[in-house]
Amino acid sequence: MAHPQGKYADFEGLRERAVALRRAGYSLRQISDELGVRNKETLQRLVEGEPPPEWTKRPRAKDDLRQRARELRLQGWTYNQIQTELGCSKSSVSLWVRDLPTPEHQRRPDTTMARRGVQRAVEKRTAAREELTNNAYAEIGSITQRELFLVGVGLYWSEGAKAKPGAHRRVIFVNSDPTMIRVFLAWLDLLGVAAEHRRFSVNIHESADIPGAEAYWAQCVGIEVGDLLKTSLKKHNPKTNRTNTGESYHGCLRVAVLQSADLHRRIEGWWYGIVEAAPAADLENRT
Repeated sequence: MAHPQGKYADFEGLRERAVALRRAGYSLRQISDELGVRNKETLQRLVEGEPPPEWTKRPRAKDDLRQRARELRLQGWTYNQIQTELGCSKSSVSLWVRDLPTPEHQRRPDTTMARRGVQRAVEKRTAAREELTNNAYAEIGSITQRELFLVGVGLYWSEGAKAKPGAHRRVIFVNSDPTMIRVFLAWLDLLGVAAEHRRFSVNIHESADIPGAEAYWAQCVGIEVGDLLKTSLKKHNPKTNRTNTGESYHGCLRVAVLQSADLHRRIEGWWYGIVEAAPAADLENRT
C-alpha cells in the first residue's frame, strides 16, 4: 500500500504483484486501483519491461511507422536519421526502438577524411619542429673550456643558491632536470672541485616513490644510494593540485660543495664581469 511521500515498503514484493497482474491482462489503471499506487512514475517502474496487454492497444496509424523504425534501427540508423526518414518525433522513435541494441557509431566518410587531414597536418608540424631542434643541436658541436666556464657561471647564477647579506656563503645547486645537473657537475670538474668535496641529497614530496627517486639520482651522478645524504621530504597537501606526479617524478637533486665560501664569491664576481662585458660584446658584433 502507498506510504507518505510516494515511497513504498517492500518494493520488490509490490513489483511481483504488479507484474503478475500485468501478465494477467490488467491495464495500468486496473493495477493502480488493485495495488493502491497513485504515483504514475512508481507505477511505470513496477511494470517496467512488461508489455501492455493487446486489448489496451488502440489501433494506430503509426503502427507501420513503428515497424519501419525498428527495421531501420536494426540496420544501424541513428535516432536523428530515423526521425528525418519517417517524419515523426524523436521521442516516438525512442519509444519504439529503445529495447533494441544501440548500433556502433560510424563516422561519415567526409568526417574521417577531415580527421586524417588534421592528423597529417599535425604530423607535418611535429616533423618541422623536430627538424628545427635537430639542426640547432648540430650547430653547437663541441664547446671550449671557456664556453663551458661561461655557461656554468650563468647556470649557477640563475639556478644556484645566493647568499643574503651577512649570511654564510656556500655553493648549492638544486634542480629536477638531470641534464642541468650533468652540466653543473661538468662545470665543477672544470673548476677543479674534487669529488670528495661534493655532497648529494634528494628533495621530494613525501607521497612520492622515495626509494625509486634515490636510486634514480644516484645512478645519474654515478654514486651509490648509500652515499646520498638524508632525503629532505616535503609534506603532502591533499588540497594542492600537483602536476609533478607519476613515474617520471623524481623530485630534485641538491648538490652542495663543502668549504665553498670563496668559490661562491668568485662566482659572484664572474657573473658581474659577464654583465659588464655583455653590452660591449653586443656593440662589437653589430654591423
